[in-house]
Amino acid sequence: MKIVIQTALVAAIIGLSAPVLANQALAQKNGCLACHAVDKKLVGPAYQDVAKKYAGKSADELAKSIKAGGAGMWGPVPMPAQAALSDADAKTLAAWIIGGAK
Repeated sequence: MKIVIQTALVAAIIGLSAPVLANQALAQKNGCLACHAVDKKLVGPAYQDVAKKYAGKSADELAKSIKAGGAGMWGPVPMPAQAALSDADAKTLAAWIIGGAK
């Protein structure tokens, strides 16, 4: 019985961390981390700063911004449109970012 409980706890811990790792992997796969970092400005803003700016807003709003790209919101360097990113992936990334990219 003790082994069953331990196995269940390990599975729960892995299950809780898997979405975070998957979302970070999604950001890496799509080249997001070339310009963004979680906690510091690179070419683009830190994801923590984006989370603060979009606090209280829906992931849909940020997902639209990711897909459309834009200029002037964060300084002189424009963000290129990510039109090839699926709507589902854009929303997943947006939810991850709004959640603090942890």
